[in-house]
Amino acid sequence: MSDVRPGRLKVYLGAAPGVGKTYRMLDEGRRRAARGADVVVGFAECHGRPRTEAMLDGLEIVPRARCGYRGGEFEEMDLAAVLARRPQTAIVDEFAHSNVPGGGRNPKRWQDIEELLAAGIDVITALNVQHLESLNDVVEKITHVPQHETVPDDLVRRAHQLELVDMPPEGLRRRMAHGNIYAPERIDAALANYFRPGNLTALRQLALLWVAGRVDEALQEYRTEHGIGRVWETRERVVVALTGGPEGDTLVRRAARIAALPQALDFVRAGGTPIAGGDLLAVHVARSDGLAAGVSHASLARQRRLVEDLGGSYHSVVGDDIATTLVEFARAENATQLVLGTSRRGRLERFVTGPGTGETVTELSGDIDVHRVTHERAGRGTLLPSRRRTLSTARLIAGPVTGLVLPVLLTVVLAQVRGTLNLTSEALLFLLAVVGVACIGGVTSAVIASVTASLLLNYWFIPPIGAFTLDDPNALLALAVFMVVAAVVAAVVDRSLRLSRRSARATAEAETMSSLAGTIVRGGATIPALLERTRETFGMESAELVDEPPEASDVTAVPAGPGAHLVLRGRTLSSSERRVLAAFAAHVGSAVERARLAEAAAEVEPVKAADRMRTALLRAVGHDLRTPLAAGWAAVTSLRGSEVEFSAADREELLATADESMAKLNRLVENLLDLSRLEAGALTLNLRATSLEEVLPTALADVPGVEVADTEAIPAVLADPPLLERVIANLAGNAARHTPPGQKVLVTASALAGRVELRVVDRGPGLPQAGRGRLFEPFQRLGDTDNTTGLGLGLALARGLTEAMSGTLTPEDTPGGGLTMVVSLPFAEQHAHPQGAQSAGGA
Repeated sequence: MSDVRPGRLKVYLGAAPGVGKTYRMLDEGRRRAARGADVVVGFAECHGRPRTEAMLDGLEIVPRARCGYRGGEFEEMDLAAVLARRPQTAIVDEFAHSNVPGGGRNPKRWQDIEELLAAGIDVITALNVQHLESLNDVVEKITHVPQHETVPDDLVRRAHQLELVDMPPEGLRRRMAHGNIYAPERIDAALANYFRPGNLTALRQLALLWVAGRVDEALQEYRTEHGIGRVWETRERVVVALTGGPEGDTLVRRAARIAALPQALDFVRAGGTPIAGGDLLAVHVARSDGLAAGVSHASLARQRRLVEDLGGSYHSVVGDDIATTLVEFARAENATQLVLGTSRRGRLERFVTGPGTGETVTELSGDIDVHRVTHERAGRGTLLPSRRRTLSTARLIAGPVTGLVLPVLLTVVLAQVRGTLNLTSEALLFLLAVVGVACIGGVTSAVIASVTASLLLNYWFIPPIGAFTLDDPNALLALAVFMVVAAVVAAVVDRSLRLSRRSARATAEAETMSSLAGTIVRGGATIPALLERTRETFGMESAELVDEPPEASDVTAVPAGPGAHLVLRGRTLSSSERRVLAAFAAHVGSAVERARLAEAAAEVEPVKAADRMRTALLRAVGHDLRTPLAAGWAAVTSLRGSEVEFSAADREELLATADESMAKLNRLVENLLDLSRLEAGALTLNLRATSLEEVLPTALADVPGVEVADTEAIPAVLADPPLLERVIANLAGNAARHTPPGQKVLVTASALAGRVELRVVDRGPGLPQAGRGRLFEPFQRLGDTDNTTGLGLGLALARGLTEAMSGTLTPEDTPGGGLTMVVSLPFAEQHAHPQGAQSAGGA
């Protein structure tokens, strides 16, 4: 199949059930079929909605495969039949669906879809936002309803087309109220719980933002592929430049407001993470030939935390020209606005040194808006003396030119005032000019200036004026001294500049490594994060980890541990940058080694868990199994003995003791066997529609003091009746042990959002939050005062059995004191397949 073009995937994404995804999906199929395309329906779930079912008319439907599982019969998509049919387009509903175990070759429908795509078949599918893997926990926090079926985000992002099916919350609730989504008996519960306006608004925002992020990724890919450098103002993206000065906090907050993030400030104060508004990016440029004066690494670290708290991202890049680097970074990020602080230099310093970074950025920005933000340090000078100027290319050119021109200009000026100054003053002015040239261009420029100045001084100012007196020993000595003084001054200046350059480069490297260390400490030390950090820091096209580096002119490779190399593609790096790159490679190598160790630890963990379980089991068996065994044995031994003649009442009591001990021993062994089956994933399930009226009487028969609320109106759940009985019996028995004398255990149930919640309520002492992490651990009796009543398996087994049936078991505080155990199971009518069967295999 390697020569087959992979099929294209189209996903209809909705915020909640009922927005019309299946309808739109089938409508797309009908349109394609009308244009002559070969379209089949592999699987479509209409949920009994007449308008949706009508969309199937005229479309070829591949018959579903019937699968038997635990005594029930279920329908699934016939993957083999669709592959054999090989249509151009297949419509496959319920992207996140879990297949019946043993009913096909894949456990998940998204894996079936991957096979169809690999076979060259285009697929149209539908998905709700709560089934995206990255948003699963967020949706549960919003709706309080856990989702057990998810799809990897990356698979949805790779879709050729992604279309959002949107509907305002009010419209969706009206559709629900009119009976167009759920059956009439479920409407009130749905509107009061999952379909509350706040829930729907939050889910809608999640869907809109997720799709917006995908669109932004696609736009960036398109711009990169087509080499587009111009800014497309499709979304506000604000870059704020940080220098490490005290004004950074002001700039970050101002940039956040410009990025339309005022709501982010309030949201952060409330302890949340902003998820709306434009993008905020903070960037600090570390120069390889020196940093701006006044850099405070503590300030940068504080400002980085502030940016991240506001929902923005922090970046550190290396660049010799700060202004150019800032503009290039902004263009690469498709930024619409750039925020800078006004210069800290005073007026005189700006007049002497010329335009600064702000002015240059404004000239280079083009279609990027530049904001110059005032602050309290503006115009007050830098915090430290600025001695950062080095011999750049411009200075290397300007130095010799100045060495020739400046003495000539000085000669012209002094010639106009001849007779006002004596020869000594004129010589000192020429010496001052030579020193100035030395500061600009170094030793070579100083020598050129000293020779030029000496000749001009000799010709124009030393008698006889208008003639060279180089044959005079005094004149030659003066000229030599003049040149030596100029050369010494220039050498001192040049050495100072070289030392300053080395110090600045070391500072830049230290700052870059400090930023990298901060990323690692904050948890961003995954290998992809480190590679992206490396690529961004050095301004390269790509960064990857390979076994053998390729031979190419645009490739820079450094070792990153045994058998691994860090490879960067792009510009040629300087020697100082290569030193920093070697440190980055060491961090990447460490991350690789940590990943290997983590994998090894993960492999060892199940062995350690099994060892802990075995140790706990041996300890428990040593006491808890021996107690009923000893009592039963003693009773049977007494009955068999001939030394004592027992009365009929005594014999009956001994038989009752033996019977009770054997029953207790049987329950303990059954619990141990069930727990071991759960741990091994080999528990047999027979999921079917089960009413609470069916299981409650049997489950509570041996538990005294239980009051059951009316459960006739509660819908049937998808469960295994005997296992559900065990769950309820264990929970009720545990509650009875903790309920004070004279009070009853309450068992009540309610239905909401497609699930039934069964509550077992006790009025005991309750359980502190600190102890709830161990509540469901086997072989412990947290809070029990009687340690002779069992192995401590009741709650552990109850949770395991509940999760095997695709349910949840969670503890809650009982109002007024005590503990409430909540069992949540799905409606039976909501599932055409046993959703819980998948959990049984992985329990």
